[in-house]
Amino acid sequence: SSPFFQHALNSGVRRYHVAPVLCQRAKVAMSHFEPNEYINYEKLEKNINIVRKRLDRPLTLSEKIVYGHLDDPAKQEIERGKTYLRLRPDRVAMQDATAQMAMLQFISSGLPKVAVPSTIHCDHLIEAQSGGEKDLQRAKDINQEVYNFLSTAGAKYGVGFWKPGSGIIHQIILENYSYPGVMLIGTDSHTPNGGGLGGICIGVGGADAVDVMAGIPWELKCPKVIGVKLTGKLSGWTSPKDVILKVAGILTVKGGTGAIIEYHGPGVDSISCTGMATICNMGAEIGATTSIFPYNERMKKYLGKTGRADIAALADEFKQHLVPDSGCQYDQVIEINLSELKPHINGPFTPDLAHPVSDIGAVAEKEGWPVDIRVGLIGSCTNSSYEDMGRSAAVAKQALAHGLKCKSKFTITPGSEQIRATIERDGYAKVLREVGGLVLANACGPCIGQWDRKDIKKGEKNTIVTSYNRNFTGRNDANPETHAFVTSPEIVTALSIAGTLKFNPETDYLTGADGKKFKLEAPDADELPKLEFDPGQDTYQYPPKDGSGQHVDVSPTSQRLQLLEPFDKWDGKDLEDMLILIKVKGKCTTDHISAAGPWLKFRGHLDNISNNLLIGAINIENGKANSVRNALTQEFGPVPDTARYYKKMGVKWAVVGDENYGEGSSREHAALEPRHLGGRVIITKSFARIHETNLKKQGLLPLTFADPADYNKIHPVDKLSIVGLKDFAPGKPLKCIIKHPNGSQETIMLNHTFNESQIEWFQAGSALNRMKELQQKSS
Repeated sequence: SSPFFQHALNSGVRRYHVAPVLCQRAKVAMSHFEPNEYINYEKLEKNINIVRKRLDRPLTLSEKIVYGHLDDPAKQEIERGKTYLRLRPDRVAMQDATAQMAMLQFISSGLPKVAVPSTIHCDHLIEAQSGGEKDLQRAKDINQEVYNFLSTAGAKYGVGFWKPGSGIIHQIILENYSYPGVMLIGTDSHTPNGGGLGGICIGVGGADAVDVMAGIPWELKCPKVIGVKLTGKLSGWTSPKDVILKVAGILTVKGGTGAIIEYHGPGVDSISCTGMATICNMGAEIGATTSIFPYNERMKKYLGKTGRADIAALADEFKQHLVPDSGCQYDQVIEINLSELKPHINGPFTPDLAHPVSDIGAVAEKEGWPVDIRVGLIGSCTNSSYEDMGRSAAVAKQALAHGLKCKSKFTITPGSEQIRATIERDGYAKVLREVGGLVLANACGPCIGQWDRKDIKKGEKNTIVTSYNRNFTGRNDANPETHAFVTSPEIVTALSIAGTLKFNPETDYLTGADGKKFKLEAPDADELPKLEFDPGQDTYQYPPKDGSGQHVDVSPTSQRLQLLEPFDKWDGKDLEDMLILIKVKGKCTTDHISAAGPWLKFRGHLDNISNNLLIGAINIENGKANSVRNALTQEFGPVPDTARYYKKMGVKWAVVGDENYGEGSSREHAALEPRHLGGRVIITKSFARIHETNLKKQGLLPLTFADPADYNKIHPVDKLSIVGLKDFAPGKPLKCIIKHPNGSQETIMLNHTFNESQIEWFQAGSALNRMKELQQKSS
């Protein structure tokens, strides 16, 4: 066979990535950075045709791309909202806060190299303080150890590394890696941004990324598909952001759960490619698995401008697979007429509280929300495109022409180094600075709370307006009294100039420095630069051809990084007389189990971050958080300390939980920590899906009460035994014996959702341990 084929097989590249080598068509690389990894539309076409024959009905675009990536299209059970699909994504992307644990797990898998193209993006650890350059330098100093680890681990295992300052993960993916028909998974909830280029891009936990990097099929519950039909066309002050602000108002924060949002209809073509990305990005706020737009001329134009005309030409040939079939059926349809859509602003405290901009001043006064705007913040992974910056600058220019500057403080976050350099060259950054703006680093910054805010005291009631995606209590500045509203960048700019929510740029007048009244014209700006993009500084590190000699630095005395030790194997016995660490009352999200905020810095150090285990959960025994009875000493103390004491004494323990245990962020620390501190079993009324899978991956037993009322039979002072583990099998409940302190016993049944391979994870001690066992067998 060809030398290329041999090289590809030798370097551990999965076979279907090299299949196009057999075709006569021109081969097109997936990105500039991976010249030997090719787009495989033939494989997509083949899989779609197999599934189409089986289902015998028109397919939505979402189904084509998802089913087109099935591991076994001929035999896979397919029922929307019901069955679990085994998929083969094309690539993986990780941001630096979640990549630490993902790479630590990959290292401990023992594999020499990632099986699919993968990248790490440094964007989460840069705090906004005084401006781009200074903040970036400060972050490099503070996080040097973490950046060095990610850079050397990337080099050793074949992962591309985007250095701090390169930009926000989702903007970099749109500029370089997303393309029509791709399936990409990313360890960040706003990964769906890539849907703006017609890809299926899904946010996941780090353990899922490790599976894909290891060449193992990835599991996803077969998504439902919600259709959003767009008619009319965007114009005036109405922007792409208003589409998703409106959809969020209709569907609410839970309305998209378990579904892909698929935009279609004649209105789609009036939205720029980066505008479509904005809409897909914020779909995360309605719980959607992801969002997508069909391939069209606007995407083709963007691919051309970002140096990927060859991809657009190939996509044109396969266009029938990159748009929905006519007559396809959606599980729900929403219709929006873009010609009638008005500018919106959502908030405060939740991204689904939607208001037309024309109403917000009156609503705020009625509700007692502060109408004076303290800070306007534009940018973020949702809205930092060339078009966004151009429209904001068009508004700012008009104010400057009348001698006005922003009344509110004003900050600008460029999404990438390429955007920063291009808006500097084309004069947008100068205009935004002149109107009073501060240009921050190319990073997440205030959008994720990386903001050292100095203009207010904590607890002071105030209002900010942003072009971000989330506005939960305290998210941007850790102040629970900050009322944050999300809207488009051009509306943020207009409101910052006026300094108040009681300003509607469509109808209201401003007073110029000369005392004359004037009205802002609706902004008009190019969607893409007339010249080529300026790439700015080179911030990408290629992995070397052979990284086997690369040393990965993790200091044994580090407080921020710690290599993972394999968890212990199951000893073949039943779990007898486990103590109950905590019986949780009510809501218990992954934030309750493993808090973020100040704990972000320990994301690469399992022992240190375990000091936040369940500190937010409410103990049913005393109604308090982080206060549980130590069953061995009878003293009350913090949850993590009690768990550590049990572990030191060699005593296994369990957690008892309520409904939808582990909802929220996909962070897998919420599963690693209980396992690390000696936990064995988590028994609840029900689990959130991602968390349940994460627990299984770490060798824990997530079990549910066959009769939810049995939750009341267990008391925090009881001991629990799980019996029958020798016959542990899919679909077969396990028996739990509850031993009360007075000597009496009760037996209850517990259900589980383990399949054969997941039971092997439990027996091996974790999914990673099992992966290593299989490697040793095959070698």
